[in-house]
Amino acid sequence: MAVSRLDVFYRRLLLTKLFIGGWGKPEDLKRIFEFRKIIGDREKCKSLVPMDYPVYINKTEDLTDCKVHDGFFMSPLEHLVPGILPPEAVKARFQFIVPKKWQRNRPVCIHLAGTGDHFFWRRRTLMARPMIKEAGMASLLLENPYYILQRSSLKNVSDLFVMGGALILESTVLLRWLERDGYWPLGMTGISMGGYMASLAVTNWPKPIPLIPCLSWSTASSVFTTGVLSKAVNWTELEKQYAVNSVYEEEIIKLLEYCGFVYLVFTVMTNYCVAQMIVVLLHDKPLCSHSSFCCLTALFFILKIFFLSVFRNCGAHNSHWKKTDSAKLNRPSLHKESISFMKGVMDECTHMANFSVPVDTSLIIVVQAKEDAYIPRTGVLSLQEIWPECEVRYLNGGHISAYLFKQNVFRQAIYDAFNRFCLKYPNLH
Repeated sequence: MAVSRLDVFYRRLLLTKLFIGGWGKPEDLKRIFEFRKIIGDREKCKSLVPMDYPVYINKTEDLTDCKVHDGFFMSPLEHLVPGILPPEAVKARFQFIVPKKWQRNRPVCIHLAGTGDHFFWRRRTLMARPMIKEAGMASLLLENPYYILQRSSLKNVSDLFVMGGALILESTVLLRWLERDGYWPLGMTGISMGGYMASLAVTNWPKPIPLIPCLSWSTASSVFTTGVLSKAVNWTELEKQYAVNSVYEEEIIKLLEYCGFVYLVFTVMTNYCVAQMIVVLLHDKPLCSHSSFCCLTALFFILKIFFLSVFRNCGAHNSHWKKTDSAKLNRPSLHKESISFMKGVMDECTHMANFSVPVDTSLIIVVQAKEDAYIPRTGVLSLQEIWPECEVRYLNGGHISAYLFKQNVFRQAIYDAFNRFCLKYPNLH
């Protein structure tokens, strides 16, 4: 996949480092991995957030074209995984931007924040107010849990997973609050990390809903291991912690389940091949029996070689080193092990294949840049493979140019997804 030079150049201009604190507390990783098993299953989440969860409006501002309501509520994650959120993020904050006059229905789109999108100004100016003018559509802007008071504090890898869990539950609170007040239709969107988080939230919603993820893809693992952001990761600290604290490779690695999915596919495919071999031998004509059997045998061994190589890659970090104090930080493969561990934990908590499929994937319109250096698509499952009926619209250029110059394309995708929903579910409200 060709990558945008602008993406690479822009990232070089930024001096910020990612995950300067390291992996995060091992006990936090363990708790969030266990919670992922619940929140990744829509059926298990039906009663996590009460239907009448309290939401409060504490300020209203009258502008020329709209009203802006500031609101807040307590993040449900604090009740379900106590103490996992930083204290300042326990109270979720949002802005609800509504037209002064509704044209017909009362449509609302929830916008989640992208990386560095602090507070509400950017989304309000570039998306929410133009959407009122163009389509009479209201917007609800949810503040990122780690961007409260315009401070970004994603110091640990675990913070990203905590953020995802919080935003899934907080989006559920807001969707139910909007439903109670009669707004319809409802949808979700976001750009970059915001698009990814909106996708996570929709996997947990028990009804058909328009989803428009822009400049995001199926997993965050490639973002931090092969994309341009991988150069900003503080690998020195991550490698040090991985080498010194054996809990990461001796305990946490056992909680990762994504490679188990590969094993399941391997088992099903190889069993199918064996079964077909038996059928051919028992029922096929002698002439075609030999050729059919040879083809199936070849397929069996190709699958075996392929999946065993995948197992080795997935499990490379499972081999326990017999470390001595002097060798811990100097073993040749430490960097590769750390990258492998990063991929494992990222896929565990961020891969869309580990979450429920949205109720109606035909209501999903993905907008992606062809030369996106931030969101690599090579070597990972595509969203079309995970969500079979979703539509993907590709833009020329990279991540940065699309963000700067294609906001109108993102908005048009939102309108198209909402129109698609209204045509398909005119009475679902």
